[in-house]
Amino acid sequence: MGKLAMIRQRLRLRFTKLGDLRFVGHRDLVRTLLRLFRRAGLKLSMSAGYHPKPRLSVLAALAVGIAGSDEVAELELAEALTADQFLAVVAPHSPTGLTLRSATVLAPGSAKAEVVRMRFQLPVPASRQPALEQRMRALLASASHEVCRAGRPTPVDIRPFVQALTLADDQLHMILRVTQRGSPRPREVLAALHVDDLEQAGCFLTRTQVELKG
Repeated sequence: MGKLAMIRQRLRLRFTKLGDLRFVGHRDLVRTLLRLFRRAGLKLSMSAGYHPKPRLSVLAALAVGIAGSDEVAELELAEALTADQFLAVVAPHSPTGLTLRSATVLAPGSAKAEVVRMRFQLPVPASRQPALEQRMRALLASASHEVCRAGRPTPVDIRPFVQALTLADDQLHMILRVTQRGSPRPREVLAALHVDDLEQAGCFLTRTQVELKG
């Protein structure tokens, strides 16, 4: 008898990372997702080699303290499930703050997801908005804005990565580009706008969208 073909099914997931989960780092988030999938009884596809690991990747790691309402992960299963079946199996086991918003079954051989833009928002008190609007205009009008990062010998110019800054409904909205040369860290943009202290005052920064290529 011939060998049975190994099932390898890739899914792209969109999920939330809200509430206390915003204090979970990237590696712990991956562990949280894996525990969720195992509690749901899913058959996970494993990598080859002496130390096989589940084939799971979470795109565009968030810094600790930043919430996410549209996070993206790619998972490979060793079983065939429809997107609806996957969501139905996983939903009852999801921890507070982590909700699977959608699942898409990817065609065999499809390319890995590539992030091209990210959107963030931050609540801003009315008393801070006039000065913020002035700094937003100044940053967008500037040719460059260099920041220093620990461990890097030269400054990083974040201005090319800032696509849009708007203020609406008492929220600062930021659209940040992601390129092969990198991307700005959202808190670097907040510092450039002199509103990086608002997080300490209880205004939570949230990534509201991760936009993919194609």
